[in-house]
Amino acid sequence: MSKTPKEIAERVCESGSTKTELHPLKTLVLAILAGAYIGFAGHIATVVSQDSRVFIGGGLTSVISGLVFSLGLVLVVLGGAELFTGNSLMTIPCLRGTLKTSALLRNWVIVYIGNFIGSLLLVALIFLGGLYLTNNAALGAREIQIANDKVNLGFTEALFRGILCNWLVCLAVWLAFSANDAMGKILGIVFPITAFVASGFEHSVANMFLIPIGILVKDVPAVATTIKFSTANLNWGGFLQNLIPVTIGNIIGGAVFVGGFYWYVYVSGTNEK
Repeated sequence: MSKTPKEIAERVCESGSTKTELHPLKTLVLAILAGAYIGFAGHIATVVSQDSRVFIGGGLTSVISGLVFSLGLVLVVLGGAELFTGNSLMTIPCLRGTLKTSALLRNWVIVYIGNFIGSLLLVALIFLGGLYLTNNAALGAREIQIANDKVNLGFTEALFRGILCNWLVCLAVWLAFSANDAMGKILGIVFPITAFVASGFEHSVANMFLIPIGILVKDVPAVATTIKFSTANLNWGGFLQNLIPVTIGNIIGGAVFVGGFYWYVYVSGTNEK
């Protein structure tokens, strides 16, 4: 039997407080794992989209990419890991007063760093594995295209796509809290995550994998010769110009549009009609 929204809010509060009781080094390790898990999801979504657009079109390809990308949050939630975007829901116990703001911020910083390390670890492993040469370098070309599209977004575009993304990601986590079994959690995760990927929204941790892999592959001659568009902005500076507004947007989307609103309705105790 699924939990009611009020019961979910209680679960989120308990979970948020528990997260801050974990040793910082263990939190970091779990965050590294989460960064790798989201990276795996980004990789498989890239694999799916490398040539399917030719046969079934961009819209349906985006939906399929979203379905397989859901693997990332499934691994995080069921496998037990710490994801920065999902931890935006920790604002609920913080607003309730059962979690100190300093503890919340410390968790966010540790988890963000860990997610970044895990993402780059997977980037290195996949790059060294030469997977960019798959399908006559079509996979590498797709990796460059995805990364290039992201670094060419303006600040405002990236910010608002980040807000929209984590609104859905935190809803996925919220729905997962409603379920008591693995299948229920998976179903709660899949639809919101598919929606955010198919819509073209921006996820900071996913971009920690998707943009760096594109930057590295761009300099591989066998792949670079297949590219017919400018990659002038596809560099580490362009990566930061994307990551900063997307991160801010993710915080707003999760902490305000999910955490803040649900706190007000189900936790704050405000009962005026």
